[in-house]
Amino acid sequence: MAGADPATYANRRADERVAARFAVRFAQQEDAARALRVFSINVSAGGLCLRTRKAYDVGSRVSLSMDIAGQEFHLTGVVAWVRDEQEAIGVRFTDVSDEDRARLQRVVESFKR
Repeated sequence: MAGADPATYANRRADERVAARFAVRFAQQEDAARALRVFSINVSAGGLCLRTRKAYDVGSRVSLSMDIAGQEFHLTGVVAWVRDEQEAIGVRFTDVSDEDRARLQRVVESFKR
């Protein structure tokens, strides 16, 4: 994306993101010890942004567990972007069931109230 016009990428997301802070746990055994204090920054039905000190590469697959507003989610995703200076990564959810997507959308709506 170097040299690309930022406006080209400004509205790539299909789902509205809302600010939300909740704990996120990584399902991978090797990540669990390092991920105990990982928190989201924002969430949408299609993904989330979270803070982590662990380095991830774009394209890495992750399995996440989280309790958002009393709803338990176990989701897989792919790291879509990394911002090392902010210790943040963006995760795009993959293989989300219609039921989980609908639950996520309801949770996102509840944060907007």
